[in-house]
Amino acid sequence: MEKKENKKKLIIIDANAVIHRAFHALPPLSTKKGELVNAIYGFLLVFLKAAKELEPDFVVAAFDFPAPTFRHKKYKLYKATREKAPQELYDQIPKIKQVLKAFNVKVLEKQGFEADDLIGTVAKQAKRKQISPQIETIILTGDLDALQLVDKDTKVYALRKGVKDTVLYDEEKVKEKMQGLSSKQVVDYKALRGDPSDNIPGVAGIGEKTAIDLLLKFKSLDNIYKELRNNTVQINDKLKEKLKNQKDQAMVSKMLAEINKDVPVELNLKDCQWGKYNHDKIVKMFENYEFKTLINRLPVVKNNLSLW
Repeated sequence: MEKKENKKKLIIIDANAVIHRAFHALPPLSTKKGELVNAIYGFLLVFLKAAKELEPDFVVAAFDFPAPTFRHKKYKLYKATREKAPQELYDQIPKIKQVLKAFNVKVLEKQGFEADDLIGTVAKQAKRKQISPQIETIILTGDLDALQLVDKDTKVYALRKGVKDTVLYDEEKVKEKMQGLSSKQVVDYKALRGDPSDNIPGVAGIGEKTAIDLLLKFKSLDNIYKELRNNTVQINDKLKEKLKNQKDQAMVSKMLAEINKDVPVELNLKDCQWGKYNHDKIVKMFENYEFKTLINRLPVVKNNLSLW
């Protein structure tokens, strides 16, 4: 991938999403000592592939904090139907953090918030002029919740299948994926359609096609309810009743789906420079995990890095 002139790249890793994808995509790989390492190995496959293709200047990894978030407090059933991951997955997360530390990758987590909220906050902060007026943010993730963050400065590098098939979403690619909806409409789409994976209810009886049709016609959830109040909305009576009767549920769903971009964390790009790591230390760590095939995939260590 060619770098744009005078534009720096920041990769934000949605660590938990990539870890979950890696764990479930790969067989239960173990070292000779019997240590399960499939999530670590899969995570590194994705991480090193992205580093090679995207050639970042800065990298940061965001993790979920293992405690209820503000969403759980506002809606007790949030993610209630999600099956708990095997302990074997959770046991590998601290080891992945150690690997990231060895790469000098900044790790972010915050009590009460999800990784998505940290990602949204960091992406927002990266646009501030006091950080850099010319920085492109690329979110590396295993799911598509981050599509709502895509804009002219932010892209999503997502795993499409397994840990090798990836796709880079810009604004046009999001419209293609969402059948005409923009990234700004993704949250309202989830408010209407719901999201079973996170147990976001949406409006019962409204499916994918109806949600898309409504937003293509009325642009936003607020506009839909504005026209309902003014009795100017031109939709069938049955759909009107669904929307009116479940307005509170739609608004709660929107709150649950929307990424918080104002988490109290501060991005310092000087702490996120990519390439400032000890190559021998990483090789030793890879050998310990018996990741010999990954050693040849290590990027060349950059020298004399500077912000500008």
